[in-house]
Amino acid sequence: MLLLRAVAGRRLPLPPLPRSRCPRAGAASFARGSAPGAGGRGRAAPVLAALLGLGAVLAYGERRRRAAQAAQASPAPRYPLYTREEVGRHRSPPDRVWVTHGTEVFDITDFVELHPGGPEKILLAAGGALEPFWALYAVHQQPHVLELLHEYKVGELSPEEAAAPVPAAEDPFAGDPPRHPGLRINSQKPFNAEPPPELLAERILTPNELFFVRNHLPVPAVDAESYRLRVEGPGGRELSLSLQDLRTRFPKHEVTATLQCAGNRRAEMSRVRPVKGLDWDIGAISTARWGGARLRDVLLHAGFGEERDGEWHVCFEGLDTDVGGSPYGASIPYRKAVSPDGDVLLAYEMNGAELPRDHGFPLRAVVPGVVGARNVKWLRRVAVSPAESPSHWQQNDYKGFAPCVDWDTVDYSGAPAIQELPVQSAITHPRPGAAVPPGELTVKGYAWSGGGRGVVRVDVSLDGGRTWRVARLAGERQAPGRSWAWTLWELPVEAAGGQELEIVCKAVDSSYNVQPDTVAPIWNLRGVLSNAWHRVRVSVGP
Repeated sequence: MLLLRAVAGRRLPLPPLPRSRCPRAGAASFARGSAPGAGGRGRAAPVLAALLGLGAVLAYGERRRRAAQAAQASPAPRYPLYTREEVGRHRSPPDRVWVTHGTEVFDITDFVELHPGGPEKILLAAGGALEPFWALYAVHQQPHVLELLHEYKVGELSPEEAAAPVPAAEDPFAGDPPRHPGLRINSQKPFNAEPPPELLAERILTPNELFFVRNHLPVPAVDAESYRLRVEGPGGRELSLSLQDLRTRFPKHEVTATLQCAGNRRAEMSRVRPVKGLDWDIGAISTARWGGARLRDVLLHAGFGEERDGEWHVCFEGLDTDVGGSPYGASIPYRKAVSPDGDVLLAYEMNGAELPRDHGFPLRAVVPGVVGARNVKWLRRVAVSPAESPSHWQQNDYKGFAPCVDWDTVDYSGAPAIQELPVQSAITHPRPGAAVPPGELTVKGYAWSGGGRGVVRVDVSLDGGRTWRVARLAGERQAPGRSWAWTLWELPVEAAGGQELEIVCKAVDSSYNVQPDTVAPIWNLRGVLSNAWHRVRVSVGP
């Protein structure tokens, strides 16, 4: 759908398509991954009707007829050449919206308002390539979509644009993998990025290429054939396991789980007082179907019992290291690691595919219900220990403090490491500052709580919290105490013209924990655990 929007291009010597908005019903189905069959030319009109609405189809048919007449009367046009930098200057309707597909350049400005998924989704590709976005929706691979796109062609990419720049060999991040251009980047080195809110709650499972990325160090290059995981600790056997060992010697277990960075929504804390950390919006959270060996099975196989006297921990160590060779590390309580209901994985699959490099290839820890920082990627070592991980990220980061604590008074040794996260929700549609038409408006978002606590209710207000309505929750019912995945929600409302709305959401979990109403009382110097009511202000047109 996203790319259908990109199909709009600079106008040929033909009248522009009408700017009527397409129906949204068809868009909703495509947003969840369904696509109509690609039949022959005889089926093109019904398919386009579903995609664009009858008015758009008629306009498209008339445009094609006139284009065919023009083609018969004149030779094929010679298109100018553009660089990617020149294309990148056209990212908004006032500057025209340009995109590329292959080596061709298109001006899709006149199609933006007609895009079935809404203008905001197609604009994600503005100034860049369509392919990464089209890959998300199978409907874009149908022939009629390319035909429609070609009506908006305005040029070709310069031949030299095909070659990618060669990274400097001395750059420790030179070997990092390519990323989807739709990700909103918070830092390049190390790479940290979140999916755009417009795509965040489109489906329960986040596509691998749009899953938020939280890296602390360069991405290691790992050879799967020579890879070995070390498992060790007092009272057990030391194991060295290959990836094949983990696949064949232990039953495969799958779990759908949401991972959330401790700094999700940190940007809202920064607006109260400056904090130290990446300026995450609402997208440092994503959900996947993970597959791998249970950590419990591996630990029991190594001789570690289900019960241990005192407080014990399982420490994870990654293959990602700093310039001094120190690896990223973290730990979780032993009782979580060996619990039959804990569902902790040594995961080698993500959404049915091998782990992408940014997400821990070839093996990572997945600890459902626990802060993302403990879900260590690129695992090289698992150790049972009477003490927490000595890693900086366990001892001197990812901890919460009172609003009165500053960098002169903070004592990390006096605060526990974050494990389970508090209840959370956010609005993904509409976006802050949006101008929405009067009439039906569907407010959408996500909700989640740590520790396996399910979301039982999401309340939504259109007037800043004075009055409330209950949203409809989507998705399958999850097992009590093992509700590892987020809940998507929506609320259709009637928006009267000429008013300003302050949309607010708050979630309630199965323990009746509820989000605090404002940010200031939970502010902390690292900007973690930001879970106040989410607020979005929009204006409704006349």
